[in-house]
Amino acid sequence: MIDNQRRALLAAALTLGAGHGMPARAQSFDHTHAAWSALLKKHVVLIGGGHASQVRYAGMAGDRAALKAYLATLAAVAPAMFDTFSKPQQMAFLINAYNAATVELILTKYPKLESIKDLGSLLTSPWKQKIVPLLGTTLTLDQIEHENLRARGRYDDPRVHFAVNCASVGCPMLREEAFVGDRLDAQLDEQARRFMSDRSRNRWSPEKQKLEVSKIFDWYGEDFRSGLKGIASLNAFAARYADMLADAPADRERIRSQKFEVSFLDYDWKLNDAR
Repeated sequence: MIDNQRRALLAAALTLGAGHGMPARAQSFDHTHAAWSALLKKHVVLIGGGHASQVRYAGMAGDRAALKAYLATLAAVAPAMFDTFSKPQQMAFLINAYNAATVELILTKYPKLESIKDLGSLLTSPWKQKIVPLLGTTLTLDQIEHENLRARGRYDDPRVHFAVNCASVGCPMLREEAFVGDRLDAQLDEQARRFMSDRSRNRWSPEKQKLEVSKIFDWYGEDFRSGLKGIASLNAFAARYADMLADAPADRERIRSQKFEVSFLDYDWKLNDAR
């Protein structure tokens, strides 16, 4: 009840502000993220049977003004307005902000880089640079991901790891459309299926009789064993995708039993560029 009252008061304040000089672009927000979707549909290339993607960064560079304009619409959203968004709308907003800002970061040095890591230094990684004007301040990519999207008690959804894209071959694919609040659950489910179906990143090894998975499950293992979204362990999560991870019926049953060892594959940091 308190949350509903707070949202109503904030909405009323925004409406009143519209009549007192509030910038037009802050009075409403396009929750379809149409501008970002247009860029993604134009420049993201699906590969591997649709389980992965590459980005035409050269094409994105040609549309950089449109990308910057979209990022400006995100930056124009004040914290008070963000608080009026539903939880799915907030999550979609943050994921899209992360992905669009990452593309913009790549374009600052493209084509003179082989990896996003080339944009860092010994003292500051690319993810710790304050480069994203958002929610009334300037954030790092790490802050968007870890202090907002992954903050306990806020969204509590491990599937976010299949949605944010670090511009690298080893990363879950950059989706070919924007994330939107009213379809977010289905989009995140599809992203998870796509990633778990990609045998270059996750697979059962019949020879080793163990599951080989992305390093993401090592780095963020806590998110897959904390009961979030009903996920009690990495093995339990993998069991949901047994049919995608192995071909032989016996191997699939082994995965479903959750009684198997796990090893983590090397992460490929090469730029996910469709050159």
